[in-house]
Amino acid sequence: MKRKQGGITLLGFIIVLGLIGFFAYVGMKLFPMYSEYYSVKSALKGMSNEADTAAADPARIQELFFRRLMIDYTSNVKPEHFKIRRADNGWQIDVQYEVRRPLIFNLDVVGKFHATQTLKRGGDGV
Repeated sequence: MKRKQGGITLLGFIIVLGLIGFFAYVGMKLFPMYSEYYSVKSALKGMSNEADTAAADPARIQELFFRRLMIDYTSNVKPEHFKIRRADNGWQIDVQYEVRRPLIFNLDVVGKFHATQTLKRGGDGV
């Protein structure tokens, strides 16, 4: 009794390899965008944990925020994306920005990011 061998053909292997390559390429385009977003969230969270940040004026808070972003080599967040307003017992910071990366030919990947943090006096940010 003969058994027929089963497996992937060369054409099937090339197609699978092409799909894996495409998804790896898209992942390489998306990873820096999300890495930068988590740097923004980390900077906001770090500022909320510092006790004296909420007592500072808005210009000083913005300066501290962008210093933290410079450490993480964040380049897409600009001062016009940073909004600060008075909250209950401190400040409410909103950072809203968009990142656009070319993908293939005239197709772009667009990421819209929004992060919010409350700075309360005493350093117990929520």
